[in-house]
Amino acid sequence: MRVISNKALVCFSAVHPEAEEPLQVWRKLIEAREFDHFADFRAVFNTVDKVGEFLVFNIGGNKFRIIALVQFGQQRLFVRHVLTHKEYDLWKP
Repeated sequence: MRVISNKALVCFSAVHPEAEEPLQVWRKLIEAREFDHFADFRAVFNTVDKVGEFLVFNIGGNKFRIIALVQFGQQRLFVRHVLTHKEYDLWKP
């Protein structure tokens, strides 16, 4: 699956350097596989949740959240937001 866009992860890491490694590990796991259904994500990321049309990934021991939209047919994952846990608590889908 292709992650669009790594730039969001890099920009977030510039502000939160401790997030760089877990975000890039997450990206590499996504890009190394094909995911055909939400259950496929759940098999790899046991903390992923579905919130409306978004998938929400807990990253870095639940310190960070990636909010993404997925196009399964095209094998694309769009990073919509990268947030701290505190920022996520304020986010509304």
